[in-house]
Amino acid sequence: MYIIEKLLRTPKRGMVVLLFFSIGAQLAFAQPGNGDVFGKKYIKKLIPKVVDWQLNNPRHDPKDWTNGAFYAGVFAAWETTKSKAIYQALLDTGNAQQWQPHKRWYHADDVAISQTYIDVYRKEKRPEMIQPTRDTLNLFVSRPYPDRSGVEVIKWWWCDALFMGPPALVKLGMATKDRQYLDASDTYFRETYDLLYNRDERLFARDLNFVIKADGSGRKEANGQRIFWSRGNGWVMGGLVRILQELPMDYPERPFYETLFKEMADRVARLQPQDGLWRASLLDPEAYPGGEVSGSGFFCYALAWGINNDLLDKQTYLPVVEKTWKALTACISEEGRVGWVQPIGGSPQKNFGPDSWEVYGTGAFLLAASEVIKLKR
Repeated sequence: MYIIEKLLRTPKRGMVVLLFFSIGAQLAFAQPGNGDVFGKKYIKKLIPKVVDWQLNNPRHDPKDWTNGAFYAGVFAAWETTKSKAIYQALLDTGNAQQWQPHKRWYHADDVAISQTYIDVYRKEKRPEMIQPTRDTLNLFVSRPYPDRSGVEVIKWWWCDALFMGPPALVKLGMATKDRQYLDASDTYFRETYDLLYNRDERLFARDLNFVIKADGSGRKEANGQRIFWSRGNGWVMGGLVRILQELPMDYPERPFYETLFKEMADRVARLQPQDGLWRASLLDPEAYPGGEVSGSGFFCYALAWGINNDLLDKQTYLPVVEKTWKALTACISEEGRVGWVQPIGGSPQKNFGPDSWEVYGTGAFLLAASEVIKLKR
């Protein structure tokens, strides 16, 4: 292992060699356990281990966006396992936070946790579980976004927000039967789509800082390609799943979301590296050694959901999901820690490895598990 790590730290000595050893280092930490990684018994045994490790190793405020993604995964873990302990953890977290979103009424990140509050409310039917979310989202809908940078020109001005905000609005609209929240989500989603979606690449720029200007100027990768990072686009595809799960089949805007989902799925599948894990940057993978688990987890979740719900062709996409899931399970440590997660940041990063974990990476993995277990192979 020392030899591999030394090579990984060595400046460019041939990208093929570097990529080979980075993949070798990643797989060297594999803890896949025994049995078929697609088997229901295997997945149901793995899920609680992953949940327990993360609950026992908390990071960030429970209401932070990072934990919004994690607890989305925890709720999916409960739906999959029906574990009383996992459900109690959801109740305990909500009660401890008094079912409050985070601090900022205007920021999508701070209502990501509300998705889980709403999901639990549907089981418990306690109005206090969603009233703080209603109060916050009412302010969000009624007030303008406080642009402070010239980049924040719309309410959801960065692509990750499409996982944080729209599912919260849509879930609240469906739970309360209040159409205003659905209409607001449609409006703000379209604004983000128009601002950040590249129709040629079928991918989202992270924000305006990564949109190439008409004269060709702007940030690009070392190979000259545009910068589209995997986690940001993973957030978008995960958010699309969570919207489509909620919307009625005859909802007027549903075809827009389905079309976008299929476009991105096709593009993402074509960009999958041979070892199954997407790199931090989608269009310059050779410059980013080691697969990135949070983005790959969200892609796995979205593609598996698309197969399970007949939006994606099984013959085409099942091999993609299978390759990803095998690689994801190889990034789980013996004790249940999800590794190879890119740290928090606003652009792709390179310096992370098997010991790099974040709660949103765990959430993405749990969401993926909740759909992979349903696959009919």
